[in-house]
Amino acid sequence: MKIATWNINSIRTRADAVLEWLERVQPDLLFLQEIKCTDEQFPSLFAEHGWHAETVGQKAYNGVAVLSRTPLDVTTRALPGLDGAVAEQARYIEVAFGDLRAGGLYLPNGNSGGDGGFAGKIAFFDALAARARAFLENDQDAIFLGDYNVCPTDEDYAPGALAPDDALVRPETRAAWRRLVWSGLTDAVRALRPSGRAYTFWDYQAGCWDRDRGLRIDHALLTPRMAERLQDVAIDRDARGRPQPSDHVPLVVTLGDD
Repeated sequence: MKIATWNINSIRTRADAVLEWLERVQPDLLFLQEIKCTDEQFPSLFAEHGWHAETVGQKAYNGVAVLSRTPLDVTTRALPGLDGAVAEQARYIEVAFGDLRAGGLYLPNGNSGGDGGFAGKIAFFDALAARARAFLENDQDAIFLGDYNVCPTDEDYAPGALAPDDALVRPETRAAWRRLVWSGLTDAVRALRPSGRAYTFWDYQAGCWDRDRGLRIDHALLTPRMAERLQDVAIDRDARGRPQPSDHVPLVVTLGDD
């Protein structure tokens, strides 16, 4: 089973690139973030080529989606436990895929909106941790993947790529990440690549791609039985070097049979 995530930074701009990638890689599920369109505006191109789409859209900003060859059972289109401004944003979709629950998420960046914007980031982390604990307590197999907007350690970003007070590396952000992971989840990338560069994002500015000044901010977290099935994690760096790319690249998790 292949489950992938990709912050596409506008699906209408990159629909052809996503379709080409889908046809080549053939994932069972592809979660998208920052589709930046309403549900009605999501491209029909995918349905025309046999891909089923479920979306949680928002005009011009945010937005998440999931694509599959088979119809999907959506269990929720919003992360339970959130309130306030962040609860009104299109940032979470969860599906049942056989016995697996898969949640695709776009966690707030936290650098805009002042103290309230950063508080929304931490609130999202806390709600996601509560969702994970509920699944763990009920022995539910699950995977949570998407753009988490956190570099968990200093090794997860190029030297000088972020200021020390950036919301992606603030102590409060990293503590929220640790609370989430330490609830009983496995970071798929670091399970198979305990150290070394594993960037998934390169800013469009300051020659970041050419200089490999990247960040690891796209993650997949697995419940215990899913971690036991983990076979491979691939970061498709080639996608960043293609014409008119997203600033993120796909992250693909391969799970073996149970």
